[in-house]
Amino acid sequence: MNSNTHSNSEEHIFKIDCTDIILREYIIDDLEEFHSLTWQPEIHEFLPGYNVSKEQRLDWLMNYETKENKNFLKVVSEGGNIDELRLRLGIILKESGEFIGWCCTGIKEELPPPNREIMYAISKDHRGKGYSTQAAQGIIKYLFENTNVEVLNAISLIRNLPSNRVIQKCNFEFENIIDIENENYNVYKLSKSNWQIEIK
Repeated sequence: MNSNTHSNSEEHIFKIDCTDIILREYIIDDLEEFHSLTWQPEIHEFLPGYNVSKEQRLDWLMNYETKENKNFLKVVSEGGNIDELRLRLGIILKESGEFIGWCCTGIKEELPPPNREIMYAISKDHRGKGYSTQAAQGIIKYLFENTNVEVLNAISLIRNLPSNRVIQKCNFEFENIIDIENENYNVYKLSKSNWQIEIK
């Protein structure tokens, strides 16, 4: 699994190469597939704030998400502190180039510091194939090897069994249960030191 940048005709696009998928920074051309995924009932059941209008999604992509990705990657390339910056990566299926989900990292305000989390979502058509686990492992490896992050969090609704399994496969340790907007979530943590032991 390697993190590197590749170029297209206009710019360098950041990518993390995993086994069957590629994680890569969002591009404006993702709009149609991204918007369609957010309206799958299987996704917005667990991520209700994501199913916005296409116009809103385009605004977020153009004015916030792609710009913050560039800022995040610039800080990393300069050896700086990523602080509260977010990184949002699409999950791209290698065999088809299809945008099948996303895997992101940012600050989870409901958790006590250090509260950087990873989160992910994947199309109903591509579940049960290990892609979410590959994506999570890819972003964990990148963060621990290339940034100042020492601890990562992951949360999942207790009733979202597949998501809990992915987190456990990535060697996160269960911490506690928290309530967010009247929903119960399992909270997990993974330290860089424990991750290094697990991958040896």
